[in-house]
Amino acid sequence: MRYRVVIFAAVVVLAAITAVWAANIDGKWVAQVPGQGGQTRETTFTFKAEGEKLTGSVTGRQGDVAITDGTIKGDEISFSQTFNAQGNTIKLLYKGKISGDEIKLTRTVEGMDRPPSEFVAKRVK
Repeated sequence: MRYRVVIFAAVVVLAAITAVWAANIDGKWVAQVPGQGGQTRETTFTFKAEGEKLTGSVTGRQGDVAITDGTIKGDEISFSQTFNAQGNTIKLLYKGKISGDEIKLTRTVEGMDRPPSEFVAKRVK
């Protein structure tokens, strides 16, 4: 019985440490995202983390689009965004690493043979 209590306490302590180490991503972030023809577009990311679950939205050319499949593990994030463009469903996949007030992100388009886009989002203060 005592062994189970010790294991339970260790799990609780590890969970608390993980929560403390997780990067603070909550809030708004702005990036100049590369688009077609080398042009960039300002895009705003709004994030909210609850444990390892990441929710929020992306605001840009397509309006305000909710993120899906969002996760945060330490300083690593990933999420997707799905929208319609000219009758086609487009799914964008994002992966990034948080470092202070910057997130280095890579974006790919699911099912399309395009090179990934890389950009940096900065926290809005």
